[in-house]
Amino acid sequence: MKPQYGGACLPLQQVYEWDRKFENWASRLSDADHPSRPHTAYTPARVELAEQVIRKNRRVTTDELAMELGISHGSAHHIMHDVLQYHEV
Repeated sequence: MKPQYGGACLPLQQVYEWDRKFENWASRLSDADHPSRPHTAYTPARVELAEQVIRKNRRVTTDELAMELGISHGSAHHIMHDVLQYHEV
């Protein structure tokens, strides 16, 4: 890296030190719920509600389902196609 960046390049020892610090810091992270974590839109209750909406109107579109449930288009698509296994006939 020295030939490419010259004097602006970090010494190798500093890179290793940062790597060790990052490993220690990253190992303390967890996937626990916290205020900035996004909420999951496809909970079992939402999936059940989506199935009820689809059974009531078999021609419902993904956009209509998303508006009905108050979720994003992508989440509605995931519930409809991946979770409930409904596909266009």
